[in-house]
Amino acid sequence: MSRINFDTLLEAGCHFGHLKRKWNPAMAPYIFMERNGIHIIDLHKTAAKVNEAAEALKQIAKSGKRILFVATKKQAKQVVAEKAASVNMPYVIERWPGGMLTNFPTIRKAVKKMSTIDKLMSDGTYSNLSKREVLQISRQRAKLEKNLGSIADLSRLPSALFVVDVLKENIAIREANRLGIPVFGIVDTNSDPNDIDFVIPANDDATKSIEVILDACCAAIQEGLEERKAEKVDMEAAGEAAPAAKATRKRGASKARVEKAEDAVEAPATTEEA
Repeated sequence: MSRINFDTLLEAGCHFGHLKRKWNPAMAPYIFMERNGIHIIDLHKTAAKVNEAAEALKQIAKSGKRILFVATKKQAKQVVAEKAASVNMPYVIERWPGGMLTNFPTIRKAVKKMSTIDKLMSDGTYSNLSKREVLQISRQRAKLEKNLGSIADLSRLPSALFVVDVLKENIAIREANRLGIPVFGIVDTNSDPNDIDFVIPANDDATKSIEVILDACCAAIQEGLEERKAEKVDMEAAGEAAPAAKATRKRGASKARVEKAEDAVEAPATTEEA
């Protein structure tokens, strides 16, 4: 697995924290120094934490589990949508729907409602409705698509949450903590890292900073998916080889029994001759 390095993080501006007066004391272990009233994040620790998180994400993906990406802030929306989609993972970039994790069955009902509306469109039911009804249903479908379209294929609770700006996404984090779902988070100097299982101390306001970290994490996820695919192919090949080996052993056993029977028939004849 390729590892992120200090220089890459430095070029992306991952080291810029918030103003000193806005800091959270719990982030002290990750702060290198203060310059012009701004805290500077220790990028050596950031690099180590990114690599640690990437390895954990790789193992989750390799086991066939899903990772939900969450980023509703303007700077992160597009980047998160692109990166999550590239590894076929669900994401939330609009408003976090309260109870999305703790009340997951209700969210699934809303997603199924989209499918029902799509069915109405395809089977010709729309032609029997008035223009007003069609307009209302279309608006409802568009609203559902905007808020839940990116999680339409999330049929069960995710196995992990990846959050950009843990301060802004505190509701999502609380829900994940309540359910015991591990949280990966890009944590700036103004945030509390205590509720985050995999802390990535970095600038969470710059698009470039977010992109560099997501690149490393999504590359690891892709590796995990490819390894899972390769293992599946190997298992299928082994499964096909097993019956053939069994048949060979069976033929060998049958041949041995025939030879033994022939020997038993020949033995009495030899005795009579004597």
